[in-house]
Amino acid sequence: MAAAEGLYTTFIINCAFNAFSSYTAIAFNIIAIQAMRKTPLPTPLKTLLMNLAFSDLGVGLLAQPMYVASLFLKAMKLNTDNYLFNIVSVVVVNILSFASFFFVTAVSADRFLAIHLHLRYQELVTLKRVVSAVISIWVFSAIFSLLFSFIPKMAFLAKVSLTACFISTTFFYVKIYVAVRRHTSQIQALQVYELSQNGETASALRLRKSAVSTFYVYVVFVACCLPKTCILLAGSRALQSTWMKHLNIYTFTLLLVNSSLNPVIYCWKMRHIRHTVFALLRNIYSKVCNNSNNNINVVGALEQFPETLISL
Repeated sequence: MAAAEGLYTTFIINCAFNAFSSYTAIAFNIIAIQAMRKTPLPTPLKTLLMNLAFSDLGVGLLAQPMYVASLFLKAMKLNTDNYLFNIVSVVVVNILSFASFFFVTAVSADRFLAIHLHLRYQELVTLKRVVSAVISIWVFSAIFSLLFSFIPKMAFLAKVSLTACFISTTFFYVKIYVAVRRHTSQIQALQVYELSQNGETASALRLRKSAVSTFYVYVVFVACCLPKTCILLAGSRALQSTWMKHLNIYTFTLLLVNSSLNPVIYCWKMRHIRHTVFALLRNIYSKVCNNSNNNINVVGALEQFPETLISL
């Protein structure tokens, strides 16, 4: 009871922040998904990014409302021992968190293959293989979530997998950075040749921009997930102190906030998605304005209706 009283302010602050972040995650990811559907991105990249956006949307729709409810119940000291609710919350949050992590890794692998395979990329990275990878990611996310929730002794498999994904993603982006530097030098050299080389130059520039854009997604994801990951690796003994309990709640909130930041990165760093988003927002604004004008016209007609009857 004393611990709950000491954490009351932390509970309330995180409730308010997650409630707001849940709304932004839902709104931003719906817009991002709709924009991706209408944006001419490479099919494998579009598929992976849309699934990442769907997992982020699930965080806003399910994970954060459950987390807010859990924190509120603890703050108000109401029904904090609801086992079923706690288990469902943990499983849902873990599935979506694992899926986001694996999709970030898959996106980095896709951009790595796009840069290093060149013309063979479309031959080897087919839509069928990408769909198989997407299904595998969701299945493994569910399995790892169940391991974390029900079989703590087997949770080390999930930790090993997450560590392997983190190392692999870092490796991919290091290799991408080296390739981008090399392509930059080649592009500068190609500028002195004939205009027939412009197609190759444009292709290299597109690959470079897409790799850099997905790198920002990776950096923000690591910044949001690393604090919570460190606490998980520290173990349950580290959570016995009060300040670590405060930190555990804030780091989990930071992990969930990542779902609201990814769509912002898409719009900020991916020009085609940004233009599509602006076009969607303009269409929504124009429809709202037209509806308001129509409502004003209807109200005006109703106000003039008695005068019309009198004239008749």
